[in-house]
Amino acid sequence: MRFRAAVLHRPGQPLRIETVELGGLRPGDALVRIRATSLCHTDLEVIDGQLAYPMPIVLGHEAAGTVEAVGGEVQGLALGDSVVLSWNPHCGHCFYCERDEPILCETYLRLGPQALQFDGTARLSLGGNRLHHLMFLGSFAEYCIVPAQSAVRVPAEMPFDRACLIGCGVMTGVGAAIRIARMSYGASALVIGCGAVGLSAVQGARLAGAGRIIAVDLDRRKLDLAARVGATDVIEAGAGDPLAAIRDLTGGRGADYVFEAAGNPRAFRLSAEAARPGGEIVWLGKVNVADDVAFRWGSLMGEKRIRRSSYGGARPQRDFPLLAQAYLDGTLKLDELVSRRIALEEINDGFAALKRGEVVRAVVTFDA
Repeated sequence: MRFRAAVLHRPGQPLRIETVELGGLRPGDALVRIRATSLCHTDLEVIDGQLAYPMPIVLGHEAAGTVEAVGGEVQGLALGDSVVLSWNPHCGHCFYCERDEPILCETYLRLGPQALQFDGTARLSLGGNRLHHLMFLGSFAEYCIVPAQSAVRVPAEMPFDRACLIGCGVMTGVGAAIRIARMSYGASALVIGCGAVGLSAVQGARLAGAGRIIAVDLDRRKLDLAARVGATDVIEAGAGDPLAAIRDLTGGRGADYVFEAAGNPRAFRLSAEAARPGGEIVWLGKVNVADDVAFRWGSLMGEKRIRRSSYGGARPQRDFPLLAQAYLDGTLKLDELVSRRIALEEINDGFAALKRGEVVRAVVTFDA
């Protein structure tokens, strides 16, 4: 099977639209026709060389589409099903999976950096040579083969260009509030950084019943979006002292729950300073894995709890349908997160806009 995909050959170079070849289905595989896939900062980190992966590679990990074929051992999926893809397949029986920590699955962590499929093989080729795929998906393509567990059914009424957001940024942000922090009703929440993950954390706090939701960002446009999806207060970080403003809004104590989603040292430091004594901090953003981040020791005192989360405590089979239904019910706002819809041929322009901070999410859509 041959189809178009956006291929990265070397860091720092543009993606190239090329015709790739797909091998046959294995018993546990699902073939998914990609209908929409969005551009995430993790993909951009690979393009910029901040994350090292084998090349050439098909990026993309936030996607939705329809099931076109399944392997002989696959159950629970039918041809034509609408699915959102999960980038965290897991074995279910290793040390971490048995402790209900699938994000730490030993097979997932071992094979992920190799950019192979979950059985350790490759499914794609280009000119007869092996082609890698990011995070067990590689969704910047017209089709992809995934482990069947990674194709999660959602209601057929769910629009693909919004469904794709659930697979990464929305799950991470909403899950941070609901699954990781398990926010108490009426509590105060602070969200630092209002990109796709941060805006989703704002919504997670709203869905959890937060009494006050404070959003902080440098970009006034993103703060306006935060207010539209649930923030009760917004603070423009470059217009004054954000810490003083946060304390003014929280009785001088700081926030009960702090969600860092900006991914820079200044934001990490602010997250520690802005949490009240006894408060909880969830780090969602990231810096280069080799970088140091320094903190004032006193900001870590006061029985504060700090946790790093990569996927919002996701259980995709449970959570993706719930999030899709929340959108259909009108309680989860996703339209506001889609800044631009583009064709596959415009993907490099989309990443340039993402790098400039002009979009929350640019979504590649494919013709029906």
